Amino acid sequence: MAIGTLLFLGALAVVALYAVLIYNGLVGLKHNVAKAWANIDVLLKQRHDELPKLVEACRQYRQFEQQTLQAVIEARSRVQTAREAQDVGALGRAENSLRSGLGQLFAVAEAYPELKTNDNFMQLQQRITGLENAIADRRELYNEAVNINNVRVEQFPDAIVARAFSFEAKPLLEFSTAEKADVDLKQLFS
Repeated sequence: MAIGTLLFLGALAVVALYAVLIYNGLVGLKHNVAKAWANIDVLLKQRHDELPKLVEACRQYRQFEQQTLQAVIEARSRVQTAREAQDVGALGRAENSLRSGLGQLFAVAEAYPELKTNDNFMQLQQRITGLENAIADRRELYNEAVNINNVRVEQFPDAIVARAFSFEAKPLLEFSTAEKADVDLKQLFS
């Protein structure tokens, strides 16, 4: 065999090995995104299971605002639908509604001293608040995994392998600017 042929085969082997390394790296990133999503999904499911208990605790007080409870129930349903469909965009929008409804629910609950002293309500409120904080933490991890994935899928030479094997960019889990803004406490209590 000629030296030129050996060099060509050696170069071809190096390129193939490099492509395999890129492919394996992209597979790892794809699974990191899926794992991060699964972590969010577990927390959303836990919160989904807790919300009916909170609504029921509030319903025990006949005069409690039914409109606020209904808004939370509807938002919970939209979050569940988006979660099951793994529609990150719809989930972000549904989360905005749910967080807004929960904020109103907790603000309205301040006007009911009997409800505020109810141990069940207080435990549920603390549990849901803890889940909200955990979801925010997991959302940050998910978005970081998605960002790393998206950068690698677009970078050269990874983009060549990504296109060849249908690796694609994933959507970030974003909330609206209204969700990130400071809460107007005066408006909540008027």
